[in-house]
Amino acid sequence: MQTLLKILLRYSNFLVFLLLEVAAFLLISMNSAYPRSSILSTANEFVAWQNAVVSDIRGYFNLRAQNEQLAAENVALRNRITSMDSEENAAVIHYESAKVVQMTTDRLHNYLTINRGSKDGIQRGQGIRNEEGVVGIVKTVGPHYSVVLPVINTMSNISCRFAKNDYLGTLKWDGKDNRFALLADVSAHMVVNPGDTIITSGLSPVFPEGIPVGIVENSTLKEGDSYHTICVRLSTNFKRLKYVEVVQNADQKELEELTNGMD
Repeated sequence: MQTLLKILLRYSNFLVFLLLEVAAFLLISMNSAYPRSSILSTANEFVAWQNAVVSDIRGYFNLRAQNEQLAAENVALRNRITSMDSEENAAVIHYESAKVVQMTTDRLHNYLTINRGSKDGIQRGQGIRNEEGVVGIVKTVGPHYSVVLPVINTMSNISCRFAKNDYLGTLKWDGKDNRFALLADVSAHMVVNPGDTIITSGLSPVFPEGIPVGIVENSTLKEGDSYHTICVRLSTNFKRLKYVEVVQNADQKELEELTNGMD
């Protein structure tokens, strides 16, 4: 107590000065219109800024919830479309919504991680797509998360076909640009034009036929070449990838076992 009194006595002049300054400020603001309005304006601006920040934070979380709901609705709609397409497809193909929680786009061996795992029925080798098109194939599965080998990985190979005439090719990535990939194994006698649509072939149990892959950007065929060099602009924008759909094929395991038995 004595120490507190000593401190107050030592700084008594400063404390009196501070109280007088506060009193003078209050008197001026209450008796002068301009300072009062200036103070109120500043206070209002602060409150408005605070409300804007709170609103942005709430909007962010609301938007995230809305995006998750929209992704779930897209999957439900796709499953319904699949069932309307044919009862056979409905019994075999099912889509499961997932969120991308990790991803790389600037490496030769890019990967992405989704928040679904074995407890959600995810299995190694299942296809991954989004509303734009093909994304990749599940590589590793844990209880709650799975690692996906995306199209933009130099180890990726996706069986494709031209939408215009069903001619087959294999989509590969050269590691240069995450917007483009190369379509290989297209013979020289095939007529290739910029703008040709490339879709999944349906020749493997990973993806059903007809999922968008990309659009032919350009094609070159040098004299004596047996195959075209085809650049495809990918349908999927990997820089903006947030939500995906896992393609669950009930017959995939059986089909793969039969195919492996032929090797």
